Parts: sequence; structure tokens; C-alpha cells
Amino acid sequence: MWRLLPVLAGVVWGGCVDGFRGSNVQIDLSPSTPVQASAGAMPGPGELPSNTQFRLYAIEHGTACDPAGDCDRLFELQRFEIHRIVDLASPCFIDVGPHVPFPGLHVSQYGNEVAKQTGIDDLANPPPDATEGQKIDAATAVQRMVNVAALAGSAGIKVVSSASESSYPAVDPDCDGSGLPPPTCTDPDDNARRAAICQQAWRDDPALFEGTDRILTAPLAGTTFGMVDGVNPISPAPVGGAQFFVPDALGSVDAYAIYFQTDGVADPGTLLLTGEPTNPTRGVQHVHLTSPLLPTIVTAEMAIFADLGEDDVHF
Repeated sequence: MWRLLPVLAGVVWGGCVDGFRGSNVQIDLSPSTPVQASAGAMPGPGELPSNTQFRLYAIEHGTACDPAGDCDRLFELQRFEIHRIVDLASPCFIDVGPHVPFPGLHVSQYGNEVAKQTGIDDLANPPPDATEGQKIDAATAVQRMVNVAALAGSAGIKVVSSASESSYPAVDPDCDGSGLPPPTCTDPDDNARRAAICQQAWRDDPALFEGTDRILTAPLAGTTFGMVDGVNPISPAPVGGAQFFVPDALGSVDAYAIYFQTDGVADPGTLLLTGEPTNPTRGVQHVHLTSPLLPTIVTAEMAIFADLGEDDVHF
């Protein structure tokens, strides 16, 4: 054991640990950051088309310019999407899991189904034979639907998620088909078919995002990287902050930029945010990003731990 002490001392006091050479990027996107519209819907104010993705780039300034006079070199670091954490228009906004009362049910119909099950249409006037458990279930369902509406609204939470070019199958015109049933189809067979089709879509593309109101940080499918800065309309408590781990050691970057682009298109797209890094402390970059069109409204703050494989801080 004593022969190990010099080795351990070298590990503790040497201060340099080589390992993962990538970087941790932490970003706070302002509340006005545009969100993607529901699939198939026309984008409204502050929305982008659903078949859009965001791309974070590192930029190096150079002297070798292309014929158009562009001397910058862009290196893509991360793709992501921004959705409302609850999308009532999604055909796969469903309840799944071992403890839900209606597996495969579209959540928009949850309040109606609980009212049918309990026989309580009006919380203030339950049937005389209603049990205390039924009254609690009915009241909980009403509150859940209020929460869902708040999360799905314009003041709801925006989530930063994995990027996917996949989409769900077309929804059947009625409840008698063999494909994805409309949300209003609620019998057990329809619910089971809906759950099977949605879960197969999630297995086919693990990056396809589908949020849920049950656990905001644990989506039904895809990955949550964090939230856009804002307020949880249910609490209300502040939310925000997202992070990515990228494989690049970002020690010599001149600028950063976020673009948005249509799925499947290679070039960067439309510039949304850009900014140059400062180094307020050793090993950490800070970037204030602003929009060229709305510089005081659409902004972001980014902190970058530039090389996680090089720890030169002594304790």
C-alpha cells in the first residue's frame, strides 16, 4: 500500500487529467426564442415551420476567402429543436406506462374519459352514490386538463430537444381504420393501436421528440437537453437552461452562431444568434449571443467549458 502513495500523490497534485477531450456547452435562450409549430400547422407569430432544426456552429476567422468574400470557417457542434413541451395537436401525445388508467389514450381526451368512468360531469354536483375516490379522480382529471392547456399555450414551457427528420404516420379519417386513430377515438382497441404505432415510431427514430405533462424532464420519446428561459405556468417557477456535450475541444474559437434550417438541407440556413467569446476565468468561455434582426429581444447567454479532458485547476 505504501508504494502506491507516490502514484496517488502524482494524480492528486499533478493537476492534469487527460480523458474526454470534448466540451460542455451550457446555454440560456431568451423567452422570445422562436418555437416550432405543430406538425402540419401553419406557423404563427414567434413560430417556425415544424420541419425546422437549429444548428449551433463554432466559427474561425481566416484569410482564405471564397469567391463571395466569405473568410469564415463554420464547424457544426450540435443540432437541436425547440418545441412546446405539450403539443395537443400531436397524434402521439398519449398516456403510456404501467400505472396510467387508459393506456394509449390521447391526453386531450383524459378529462372526458375520467368523467365517464366516475359518472361525475360536474365537480360541484356529483351523483349521490359517488365515492370519495371517484370525487378525487374527477377533480384530479379536471386539474390535469387545466395544466395541459397552460403548458400547451403560448405562455407554456419551451423545451430544447433532440433533432429528428422523422414524422408520424398519417392519421386515419375516422375510428374504423387500421392506422393511427384520431385523438377522439377512445375505445380500448383504438388506444392500443395508437400506442403500438406511436411507440414503433419512437423505436424507429430515438431522436423523435414527444413531450408529456406528467414528468416535464422525462419525455415520452427523444431527448430533453433543457428548457428555454421562462416560467412554468403551473407553479409558477422559473425554468431554463440547456446543455450539450460536444466532442470538440473549443479552445480557439473566434465566434459562435445559431442558425435555423429546413430538415434535410446541408447549408447552415438563416442566422438566428451570433456572438464572440470572452474568457472570464481559466478554462471557461462566456458568449453573449444576439439576433441581427431583434438584438434586444432574441438573445442567449452561453458558457463553454472548453476542454473537459484538460483539468489544470489545482485544489
